[in-house]
Amino acid sequence: MDGLGRRLRASLRRKRGHGGSLQEREAVKEPERAQEISLPTFAGGQHFFEYLLVVSLKRKSSGDDYEPIIIYQFPKRENLLRGQQEEEERLLGAIPLFCFPDGNAWAPLTEYPRETFSFVLTNVDGSRKIGYCRRLLPAGRGPRLPKVYCIISCIGCFGLFSKILDEVEKRHQISMAVIYPFMQGLREAAFPAPGKTVTLKSFIPDSGTEFISLTRPLDSHLEHVDFSVLLRCLSFEQILQIFASAVLERRIIFLAEGLSTLSQCIHAAAALLYPFSWAHTYIPVVPESLLDTVCCPTPFMVGVQMRFQQQVMDSPMEEVLLVNLCEGTFLMSVGDEKDILPPKLQDDILDSLGQGTSESQTSEQLNEHVSGPFVQFFVKTVGHYASYIKREANGQGHFQERAFYKALTSKTNRRFVKKFVKTQLFSLFIQEAEKSRNPPAGYFQRKILEYEEQKKQKKSREKTVK
Repeated sequence: MDGLGRRLRASLRRKRGHGGSLQEREAVKEPERAQEISLPTFAGGQHFFEYLLVVSLKRKSSGDDYEPIIIYQFPKRENLLRGQQEEEERLLGAIPLFCFPDGNAWAPLTEYPRETFSFVLTNVDGSRKIGYCRRLLPAGRGPRLPKVYCIISCIGCFGLFSKILDEVEKRHQISMAVIYPFMQGLREAAFPAPGKTVTLKSFIPDSGTEFISLTRPLDSHLEHVDFSVLLRCLSFEQILQIFASAVLERRIIFLAEGLSTLSQCIHAAAALLYPFSWAHTYIPVVPESLLDTVCCPTPFMVGVQMRFQQQVMDSPMEEVLLVNLCEGTFLMSVGDEKDILPPKLQDDILDSLGQGTSESQTSEQLNEHVSGPFVQFFVKTVGHYASYIKREANGQGHFQERAFYKALTSKTNRRFVKKFVKTQLFSLFIQEAEKSRNPPAGYFQRKILEYEEQKKQKKSREKTVK
């Protein structure tokens, strides 16, 4: 969890009453380094999750404030090596802060709308852990404090884990003891391949044995996202400007009231970059204690709750795009967002987005409808990359950058690509391509081949007409 992890550890030391060294105290101010959000395509067969945690609020010994603590953990790990134990302590120490990112000023409630959201923690070695959270009021009468069920996994499949949280919530209303066998069965099951289903048998008192089917989406490159909330909050033109800012790795802040809205919108914005991966600071919901993240001079994509809007506005920020998801407005911008992408390709994206959306579309159809034009944008601008990787006898490739962008006949496309090849988005992608002898056989490659075939057919028709 690199920079973020150091800041969390320093924060935890202060909570425990230890001052820490000067370096540790300064680490709180240190900007995060690459917090990766690329959610890999999982082949199936992996374990569904690492932990199920229940995080609750406990009143601090001094004052009326509360602090989040883990009150339940499954499974309990034993006989860990020292390094593994330290890593687990760091992970479990950070998680409560992300389950209750909205600070410590809570009061017991009689009503609370349940919220489903997620967070991403990236370790120093680039490995990712995703927290899937369901926050709700526990069963009972009278005022009480919300709690969070949090599933920690390295798998990015938000729709599937939302269904798992539905099952956890259903059982929590009966007893914690009923959750354990369900999660044990899930832990023993293998994560399904794209399009496949895993069926779990579960016993619930007074209901008998239930069979729960969990189906993984067939198109796995979009299984970690739902574009519907982003479309409700913003216009196509605004989404296009956010995409343009992200493509040039700028600083983007999303503001919203609800944790679910923030979480879903920021994941959707990052997903528009496919087949490229955001490799900078990425925090779907920034905890109150880490709000100074918005002052970082490096690229970031973060979500902040509306209650902290003034705090953000008063921060000494460099050029940012500040998006108010509640009002559907930009509160701050650089000013050139409409001029970043080639005009013709912008029009193509907007035309495609404006066609064929309907209420009857499934979530997967909507995801494909929204994502498709942005994938096509990359096909048209950089889809010829594989032809400009020269290989040595040992298979190691070397990208010919100058020849690559000069191959574009459109001046506006060439001008954009000359900037884009300098980004970390493109650099990481091309480094992987240089290592691989063949282009990856995925969705992006399929779209490149389709586009090349269409161009061949068009040329053939033009020759026939002549």
